[in-house]
Amino acid sequence: MAEIIQRDGTWAFDGTTVRITPGLHRSVPLFRQTYGEIAVPLEAVASIVFEPERKHGRLRIRLREGADPLLQATGGRLPDAADPYRLAVDIDRAGVAEYVAEEIRQALLLDQIPKEATKAYLLPGPPVPVSVRSSDGMVSFDGTQVRIDWSDTSDRVKRATGPRIIDISDLVQIEWLPNSGYEDGFLRFVTRETVFSKLPPEKDPYALDLWGSARRDLLTALVATAVTARLPHPSTRTGLDSADRPRLAASVPPAADHHDVLLRRLRELGELHRDGVLTDEEFARTKAVVLRGF
Repeated sequence: MAEIIQRDGTWAFDGTTVRITPGLHRSVPLFRQTYGEIAVPLEAVASIVFEPERKHGRLRIRLREGADPLLQATGGRLPDAADPYRLAVDIDRAGVAEYVAEEIRQALLLDQIPKEATKAYLLPGPPVPVSVRSSDGMVSFDGTQVRIDWSDTSDRVKRATGPRIIDISDLVQIEWLPNSGYEDGFLRFVTRETVFSKLPPEKDPYALDLWGSARRDLLTALVATAVTARLPHPSTRTGLDSADRPRLAASVPPAADHHDVLLRRLRELGELHRDGVLTDEEFARTKAVVLRGF
């Protein structure tokens, strides 16, 4: 077995699987510790490299496109420290890091692992049920439904609509952007009805606006990944040639349906305004945002 143990974590390769275990040191991001151990099958690996630097180095493993729901959900937007496929290596362990990398490269060559995109996820993602409390509320996923319970600091429009429950069969995709600490992020659940929605995350009842603790809000990627792992694989819903375009178009509601969705949203806002839940200013501001979607 080829193994390297560092403060950030441990990578071990037994010939068929790269086992990545996060370290317990307080410098290891909460997201990595919460996500836990990742078992990467060799067939999911595209390449591995060790990048030596003057005082330290870094092991980087690149997975085949479409192999991992975590990478699919986060789109490469995880902060470097939270990326489980990077390992900081002390300079005096550079030789061990090179050995681990070479062992994996040799196995990829011997097993003739292709580098092309996969047709199915080769990693399972986090187990369910999974729940995360963010700055905008609590989001939970039990394997079949997503539930959002708004916090006291959520926009009044969101709180007025009550908890949001979304069946996974209604979902088209997940959109996730981390809260960087300088700019807000969001976790948006896109359904067939809301695929054309232009509402900003703070007003969208299908989205969590991530504006609080960047460390805590990063955990929403757990839910995004768990849901993504149970949606159709991207190879089945995205195409590169003209033969795939009719199937893509079929997954998006026509313009008439889009207008119906916006009209229903306007009616809901009107009812909230009449009931005194929304002030005149809140109603006018949110209504203007919805109307821009026409």
